[in-house]
Amino acid sequence: MTLFIEQMLNGLQFGVTLFLLAAGLTLIFGIMGVINLAHGSIYMVGAYAGTVVATQTGSFWLGIPAALAAAALVGAAMEFLVIRRLYQRDHLDQVLATFSLILIFNQVITLIFGRQPLFVATPEFLSGSIEVLPGLLYPAYRLAIIVVGLAVALGLYLLINKTRIGMLVRAGSTNRDMVRALGVDVRLLYTVVFGLGALLAGLAGFMAGPILAVQVGMGEQILITTFVVVVVGGVGSIRGAFFASLLLGVIDTALRAYLPGLLRQIMVGPEADALGAGISSMGIYLLMAIVLLIRPKGLFIPKS
Repeated sequence: MTLFIEQMLNGLQFGVTLFLLAAGLTLIFGIMGVINLAHGSIYMVGAYAGTVVATQTGSFWLGIPAALAAAALVGAAMEFLVIRRLYQRDHLDQVLATFSLILIFNQVITLIFGRQPLFVATPEFLSGSIEVLPGLLYPAYRLAIIVVGLAVALGLYLLINKTRIGMLVRAGSTNRDMVRALGVDVRLLYTVVFGLGALLAGLAGFMAGPILAVQVGMGEQILITTFVVVVVGGVGSIRGAFFASLLLGVIDTALRAYLPGLLRQIMVGPEADALGAGISSMGIYLLMAIVLLIRPKGLFIPKS
């Protein structure tokens, strides 16, 4: 039972990280209609910027504003210089343009930092473990990621549903021409939304630093899963991205932790491990296929 709860917490932590990426991606995709393959590159930029500042200053906490600022500025610049010219183009042009940005970002990071992974130390007071339940010690830093992710989810809910900016974002996702006709600077709105999405990606990248290696190409490794979250949750729905992230995070973690062991009950060990690993890697995509068969627009459809 203790091991099961630990794996569920691992799944929750992975899901929260996915949400930080998927929230920005679903805002960009749902409101602007742009397929931004370079969203994972902004995740990488935030990870590198925060890690370098934290390493040079010796303070993990100074790395957080550095990661947020770098990701937001790069995201805003990307929208102004590249994405803004793709709004009226078809999705193939968007895919090709943003894929080229992935290659550019990876090469620039390689030229500046090299290909050796960077590591950032966990803050001292979060380096230990907390007794979540009697006999269950869980890393404090992973719990902190869960808390931060849930706080961001609450903040986004309030922003989207309780503020004027949120009202414009929701209106822009349903009828951008009408919003423009009412005198709203849609270009500025798009830049703000893109910058917000980039900021969240940068936060996710830096917070993943002490758990994962900060390295070139780290954004592509998680980007496909993030797109699955957006599709399952419903394009443009923050609520959908939240619940889909948690669902997929828990399912992915549970499959990887338990499926090989279950298959060993009926198969030889190496064959069970190989089959279990293969099925586990396909699990979230099978779930996406099932959801799309039942609800083609995803679990949650954004309200107009």
